[in-house]
Amino acid sequence: MDYRDLLAYKKSFALAMMIFKVSKEFPMEEKYSLTDQIRRSSRSVTVTLTEAYRKRTYPKNFFSKLTDTEAENSETQVWLDFSFSCGYLNDEKYSELTSLNDEI
Repeated sequence: MDYRDLLAYKKSFALAMMIFKVSKEFPMEEKYSLTDQIRRSSRSVTVTLTEAYRKRTYPKNFFSKLTDTEAENSETQVWLDFSFSCGYLNDEKYSELTSLNDEI
């Protein structure tokens, strides 16, 4: 099995790409703060999940990486909350992104 076959990988990659696209519409003054942070954390979920998969034969390392993945996913949710509260995401888009984030 390849890591790209993992459902969590597919969903986290899709979420990161959705966030990338929607964050293109964020105000320019957010470029080096909110936009950068939400993109980094959402991408990190996918990357760290892949690292966990590669370390799956080492239970302690595997669990540690999965814990890091969950932390990055939680950070992404906080940035989604900020994006919504700042008015950069409408109700529908916020619900869609949050739902996918919860699934991951």
